[in-house]
Amino acid sequence: MNKSVHAIVVAGGSGTRMKTTVPKQFHVLLEKPILIHTLEAFFKADPQISIVLVLPISYLEMGQSLIAEYLPSSSIQCVVGGETRFHSVKNGLAAIPSDAIVMVHDAVRCLLTSDLINRCIEQAKLKGSAIPAIASKDSVRLLKNDKSIAIPRDEVRLVQTPQTFESSMLKEAFLQDYQEGFTDEASVVESMGEQVHLIEGEEQNIKITYPVDLLVAELILTKG
Repeated sequence: MNKSVHAIVVAGGSGTRMKTTVPKQFHVLLEKPILIHTLEAFFKADPQISIVLVLPISYLEMGQSLIAEYLPSSSIQCVVGGETRFHSVKNGLAAIPSDAIVMVHDAVRCLLTSDLINRCIEQAKLKGSAIPAIASKDSVRLLKNDKSIAIPRDEVRLVQTPQTFESSMLKEAFLQDYQEGFTDEASVVESMGEQVHLIEGEEQNIKITYPVDLLVAELILTKG
């Protein structure tokens, strides 16, 4: 049976590092909010995809208004986020069926391509998970107990989203109690003894965090 595909788009971030009061997912990029660019990327890859959009409660109405304006006929369900990313994803998972493929993606990674989305889906169907990651171009050091230790660069991967799983696996993993080490979905799944499988990510799949990232994203989108 061909499994349905769902995406949980996590839009719970604040505007702190962007130095604004409005969360970064609502910043306008080439005449549209970043969030809308992200949602459109998923529908471009798969027009039938179902999306659960996780929003801070204070911005739930704004998110719903943007969907009504830009994507009125799309399958998007809005849910309220939680205290941490873990709790926000857990809230989103409640709306996902148990026998499906589920992708969890940062709302401010608006430059992902259809190719990456489709490769993640196909690998998750084969292996149970697909975690996009890219090699580090910089030297890397581990800081511990006020000392730094060099780490071989070719052994380091920088993790991205959409992190993609068999939904039954991810739902089971999120039955665990929250731990500080749960920085992404892969770490949650791994903590229950499951192996997670990497897949080649994309250099342009940046997480818009600082004002300079908006300039980079605009350049990439303009060049198409």
